[in-house]
Amino acid sequence: MKPIITLTAQPLDRAALVDAVSYPGAGGIVIFEGIVRDNARGKQVRYLEYEIYEEMAREQIKAIIQEAQQRFGVERVAVAHRSGRLEIGEASVIIVVATPHRGEAFEACRYIIDTLKATVPIWKKEVATNGEEWVEG
Repeated sequence: MKPIITLTAQPLDRAALVDAVSYPGAGGIVIFEGIVRDNARGKQVRYLEYEIYEEMAREQIKAIIQEAQQRFGVERVAVAHRSGRLEIGEASVIIVVATPHRGEAFEACRYIIDTLKATVPIWKKEVATNGEEWVEG
């Protein structure tokens, strides 16, 4: 199955992503959901803003998924990331991985989020009570 890659300003739908990767041979489905929290590095965060270089981000996410498929035997993957303004408690990223066995699902999900945060052109601005700043993954 072709991986699902969603880059959107709209709220993310975890249930729809899980449904999209579910299949009878999946023995493990792992979900990572990154949530906007109200604090970071000692600051009181009001909200976040994300900017995505969409064309490049989509290609890099596709390459990350292909690597996860080769390394961990991933059968199905969905990656969704928000752009724009996100309030406290909203999901900024959801990754859903389905594999025949749970171990590979956990490893692949962690690999995807860690690599995405380190390499994909998605920028985060934290708007705090005492100012704002762009933050690296």
